[in-house]
Amino acid sequence: MIPLTPHAIQDPDDALAPWRRAMRDAVRDPFELLRLVELPATTIGDAAAAREFPLLAPLGYIARMRRGDPNDPLLLQVLPQAAETAEVPGFITDPVGDLQALSAPGLLHKYHGRALIVATGACAVHCRYCFRRHFPYAESGASHGRLERLIEALRQHPEIDEIILSGGDPLMLDDEKLSAWVKALEELPQLRRLRLHSRMPVILPERVDEALLGWICSTRLQVVCVIHCNHANELDHDVGEALNRLRMAGVSLLNQSVLLRDINDTTETLASLSLRLFEFGVLPYYLHLLDPVAGAAHFNIPETHAREIMHNLRASLPGYLVPRLVREEAGKSGKTDIPPLDTGTRLQPESG
Repeated sequence: MIPLTPHAIQDPDDALAPWRRAMRDAVRDPFELLRLVELPATTIGDAAAAREFPLLAPLGYIARMRRGDPNDPLLLQVLPQAAETAEVPGFITDPVGDLQALSAPGLLHKYHGRALIVATGACAVHCRYCFRRHFPYAESGASHGRLERLIEALRQHPEIDEIILSGGDPLMLDDEKLSAWVKALEELPQLRRLRLHSRMPVILPERVDEALLGWICSTRLQVVCVIHCNHANELDHDVGEALNRLRMAGVSLLNQSVLLRDINDTTETLASLSLRLFEFGVLPYYLHLLDPVAGAAHFNIPETHAREIMHNLRASLPGYLVPRLVREEAGKSGKTDIPPLDTGTRLQPESG
């Protein structure tokens, strides 16, 4: 009998995909986060805010933060702060009217020709400005058991030719489930495009693995991935490699950002982001004004300042690198384009 050596005993972790291990090891304690970025526990951070909306940040994302800098733009996106507990008039729990747009559990039908599936409430990171931080996922989100009902609801709308998988983050689901969902959607003959709204390629680039690329390459649907990146510092080498793998699999890549006070609210910061995105094969798509969600008012900036930034951005970059400044409003049939400060153009809803 050959005795087992430590190397011959399989570690249970070996069965976990690298991205699953990264999620298991993600930081959930604000004081641990502050320790890792070499900041005193007394400087910033708030336990009450963390209880209301827990901290979650993978170590790989934390590694991109500047040490000893309480104003680091990546840190400010994820660290719970006391300002989140303030009640601010106009900042509500459902700022974009998701609940009134539910046509079936987990299915949002706001725009002509498109429908959005709230695939999961899970994310790889908890962004403090998240407009769905109060969304009732347990009652209103999609699930595998509800898939048949979703498909049947979509059959009643032959005009829908694009499905958006959102959440949460749809890429938090395992690939077996995602593949099953996509195969079920493919049975709807009117569908032509599948859009993934995901922060995973930025936060956890190891998620873009062979299993994910396998079902993406096998679907008949055109796949578009709209990543969510707010600052050029989020885009390191590993993120670039993940985005390149998606591009090589035929995925069209777009980016949407949120305009956030003290994080990316300057022309220079946004210009750097657009240039870095384009280096990685991603086109800037939307720059959202902050959705007025309860707990995020401290990220808000005046619309006039946003319009001034856009005016300067248009003067600094070629047109294809300038995202559209938009606002999403409850009950509207599309996003509202916000013109640069000097145009005086009347605000019009834009489908998309």
